[in-house]
Amino acid sequence: MVAAPLSTRRRAIYAALALLSLFSVALIATRYVYSREELFIELIWNLFLAWIPFGLSIVLYDRHRAGARLVSLVPLAALWLLFLPNALYIITDFKHLVPSPVVPIWVDIVVIAGPAWTGMLLGFLSLYLVQSVLRQLAGPRVAWVAAVAVLGLSSFGIYLGRILRWNSWDVIANPRILSDLGSIVVDPRAIAMTVLLSGFLTASYLVVYAFMRFEVVEER
Repeated sequence: MVAAPLSTRRRAIYAALALLSLFSVALIATRYVYSREELFIELIWNLFLAWIPFGLSIVLYDRHRAGARLVSLVPLAALWLLFLPNALYIITDFKHLVPSPVVPIWVDIVVIAGPAWTGMLLGFLSLYLVQSVLRQLAGPRVAWVAAVAVLGLSSFGIYLGRILRWNSWDVIANPRILSDLGSIVVDPRAIAMTVLLSGFLTASYLVVYAFMRFEVVEER
């Protein structure tokens, strides 16, 4: 089967996200060359991880449009959900924003903001694609409930990654850690961080969703 050619809109979105990612990497690399401080090098890895859920959502979306059975989409959706927090996680990297003797702090704000904004866009666009699939399968109400729930789970996942230093693949490589979730979910820090991030991410996603739907309506 020959793959369908990419639409102009898709090519534009892919190119814009790739350009923003390359710009973010260039910022980090330039800062390192100038300062020789390795403070933000890890952001490159985090940005790479942010592309994984986006790629998975595209595969899931395209398979659904091609008529794939629901049972074949569930593993993809589960894997996507597992990696989605990586895309949104980068906003917490502002914790590394500290005064530097060689780099002005406003420069470091931009260095962090670049990958953080890119990661959020990748995460929100991937959620938009998955929500589109669910909307066709189960209706808009179920799709919205699922989208908000996913952002809540992702917020909790960010807590697990930032505070407890868990990785997405730990669930597969070391499933015994799941036995600790019972005590973690009632931790006041986990609750506070999850609620705060859920509110911020949901409000931000609504803006992205509104722009995406506005564009669809305008094209009709």
